[in-house]
Amino acid sequence: TMVLILKLLLLLAWVWPVAVLNGNNSRRRKHRSSTLSEVNKHFLRNFLNFNQPEVTLRKSDHTKTSLLKSEQLLRIEDHDFTMRPGFGGPAIPVGIDVQIENIDSISEVDMDFSMTLYLRHYWKDERLSFSSSNNKSMTFDGRLVKKIWVPDVFFVHSKGSFIHDTTMENIMLRIYPDGNVLYSLRVTVTAMCSMDFSSFPLDTQNCSLEIESYAYNEDDLMLYWKDGNESLRTGEQILLPQFFIEEFRPSNGLAFYGSTGWYNRLFIKFILKRHIFFFVLQTYFPAMIMVMLSWVSFWIDRRAVPARVSLGITTVLTMSTIITGLSVSMPQASYVKAIDIYLWTSFLFVFLSVIEYAAVNYLTTVEERKALKRRGKVSGAYKLNAAQAMAFDGCYHDSDIDLANYSTEPVSSEEAPPKERTTSVPIVDASHFKRKKSIKANVGQIIIQNNHVIDTYSRIIFPIAYIVFNFCYWGLYL
Repeated sequence: TMVLILKLLLLLAWVWPVAVLNGNNSRRRKHRSSTLSEVNKHFLRNFLNFNQPEVTLRKSDHTKTSLLKSEQLLRIEDHDFTMRPGFGGPAIPVGIDVQIENIDSISEVDMDFSMTLYLRHYWKDERLSFSSSNNKSMTFDGRLVKKIWVPDVFFVHSKGSFIHDTTMENIMLRIYPDGNVLYSLRVTVTAMCSMDFSSFPLDTQNCSLEIESYAYNEDDLMLYWKDGNESLRTGEQILLPQFFIEEFRPSNGLAFYGSTGWYNRLFIKFILKRHIFFFVLQTYFPAMIMVMLSWVSFWIDRRAVPARVSLGITTVLTMSTIITGLSVSMPQASYVKAIDIYLWTSFLFVFLSVIEYAAVNYLTTVEERKALKRRGKVSGAYKLNAAQAMAFDGCYHDSDIDLANYSTEPVSSEEAPPKERTTSVPIVDASHFKRKKSIKANVGQIIIQNNHVIDTYSRIIFPIAYIVFNFCYWGLYL
C-alpha cells in the first residue's frame, strides 16, 4: 500500500507543474497538443505496421513493367555503361550503313545542303547478352538508349542536325541474345559543301557528308562501312530542281587532330550535275536576243538619231537588268564565273553598237561640213542642202551630184506683189522628181546609198564576231 501511495505522489508531482504551465499558455498548449497527437498517430501507425511488408499501390503500366523486366534481363544495373565495351582492350569495331531518304535542299548562296537519312550502327556489347530459348532479339525505343553505351558519332562540318520526333523520337534499339546491337535513327543534317562556281552554270559539284566519332580515337573505336559499297543506299528516286545526281559513293579515311590523335572517318560522296535548261531560258537566250536586237540599228538611217539612240540605250539597260538579277541569287565570289563571261561579253557587244552609232553620227557631220565648205554652200542661199532635199523626195542625198539638180531663185518679199509674196520655193525641173524605178525596187539601193561605211562593215563584223564567241564559249565549257 505504501509503495502504491508513493507512486501516485510521484506521478502527481510530475503532472502538476505541466498542468500549471499549460494553463498559463493556452494557445501554446493547443498547438502542442495537436503536434503531440500527430506524433502519437505516427508512432501508433509505425508500431502497428512493424514487421509487416510495405504495400505500394500503383497503376498498372505494362510499358514500364516490361521495361523493368527487360532491364533485369539485360542486367543493366550490374554494369557500368559509361565505359565502352571491352575497355582497356583493342578498339571496338562499329559498323555503319546509311540509307538516304532525300536531299532536301542545296543552297549556292550559303554553300550547304540538307539531307534526311537513316543512320544505323552495329556493334557487340557482351554486357547486354541474355539467354533466350527461341534466339529472338528484343527491340526498344529511345528510352533505353540513355541507359547503355552507344557510339558518339557526329557529322563533320555540319551546320545543324536534329532527330525526327513525330510522333515519337525516331530511334530504334535492337539487342540480340549474343550481345550484338543495332542502333538506328532518322536524322536530318545540314552540312557545308565547298562549291567551285568558276564554271557556273555549266558546273559539276562534289559534296560529301562526313561521319566521325567525337571522343574515341582509332585506339578505342574503329568505324567502318558494314557492307562495303553496299552500305550506302538511296531512295527510289531523288529529284532536285537544278541538279542531277550522277553518283553516290561511300569511302573512308583518317583524320588527325594534334591534341587527341587519329580518328576514323567515313565519307558519303555524291556528284551533282547542274541542269542547264533553266539558265538557257532565263539568262542565255534573253542575252542573245538583246545582242541581236542591237544589230537592228545598223540598218536604220543614220539621220534617225532618236530611233537609233533609244534602241541602243534600251538594250544596254536590259542587259544591266539581267546581270543584276543573276548576281542577287549567287554568292559573292571573288573570281569570274562562266556566266559572267558570257553576260559581260554580250553587254560589250551591245555597248559597242551604241558607240558605233556615235562614231557614225560624228563622222557624217564632219563630212557634210567639209563638203559644204568646199563647195561654198555653207549659207545655203541659192541651193538646197541635204536636209531640204530629203524633205522634197523623202530620200537622204549623200552626194553633191544629187544636190546639184536642185536650184532655187530667191524672191524678194519687198518687190513681189502681195498675192505673189511667198517663201522662196525652189524651181526644179519635173523630170528630176520622177523616180527611175518604183520605191519597192529602190529600197535596197536607197539603204545602201544612205549608209556610212562603218554601218556597212558593222553589219558583217558584229554577227560574225558574236558567232565565233559562242562557238568558243560553248566548246570550252560543255
